[in-house]
Amino acid sequence: MKMTKRLFLGLAACGTIATLPVSALAQDWQPTRPIDFTIMAGAGGGGDQIARFVQSVVEANDLTNRPLVPTNRGGGSGAEALLHLNGARDADHTLMVTLNSFYTTPIRQEGLGIDVETFTPIAMMGVDPFVLWVHKDSGITDFDGYLAKVREMDGEYVMGGTGAGQEDSIVIAYMSGVYDLDIKYIPYDGGGAVAKDLAGQQIMATVNNPAEAKGFYEAGDFVPLLAFSDERMDAYPDVPTIKEMGHDFSYYNQRAIVGAPGMSDEAAAYYRDIFGKVYEGEEWQSYLVSESLSPLPMNEAETRAYWATQVENHRKLLSEIGG
Repeated sequence: MKMTKRLFLGLAACGTIATLPVSALAQDWQPTRPIDFTIMAGAGGGGDQIARFVQSVVEANDLTNRPLVPTNRGGGSGAEALLHLNGARDADHTLMVTLNSFYTTPIRQEGLGIDVETFTPIAMMGVDPFVLWVHKDSGITDFDGYLAKVREMDGEYVMGGTGAGQEDSIVIAYMSGVYDLDIKYIPYDGGGAVAKDLAGQQIMATVNNPAEAKGFYEAGDFVPLLAFSDERMDAYPDVPTIKEMGHDFSYYNQRAIVGAPGMSDEAAAYYRDIFGKVYEGEEWQSYLVSESLSPLPMNEAETRAYWATQVENHRKLLSEIGG
């Protein structure tokens, strides 16, 4: 099954943030209380970093008359955040920063009763690729060395991630399947904790987003071995992709802002205007480059089509890998 950026970008080819239809009603609506800015992940991970960066840009530029209040709700692979948003008492003051667990968690936990297509599209800020990392002291310098080490340890090689059915576990399961690897997998509450434990050598490898591993990479502690992107990444030009290894696979994590079900048209238009300004601003455009994110602008209709496609894609992918 192909999970490529081209598939993602095809859905957004006709739209840009600059052309999002912002209703004149947005000028007539203002928040009357602090805005709940729920983060669908634990502290320190890519989603958390992005949410707090966006919040800082909004604050620095006085884009709202009430503050965004970031709160991590990553429990249950994001189920805590989904239930919070779904049951929001004040839909017009409740937003969520999402990952691909926006799709995978409702599929894997049907008892939650979450239908993501009832949520309110606000802004797609970009998509984030995944990279396989090891610690510098492992002695592993390339993917062949990684494969040899995993096979040598015969089931005792330990990797960490954010949980079964989560984004990194999908990538690890695919890689393990095509290379017939036996890996022990330890779940964590978020990508930040995963990266921290690789730095402390409590685990042997991770599949993290570049933003989560960046500080450790720049300090010389992490070695990137393989990218799960369509093409080699500018930040790691010497790191091959799994496609170069003959496997037609790539996987990207969405970085989006979503509103609660039942959010008024006026409030939705207000927030689309706010985050559209963030997206177009120099701070966010620089962040896209520095953190190796790819842009993926969409309007509301395109976002809803994207959601429907990704629900179906992830349902098939989880079925294929036994997630």
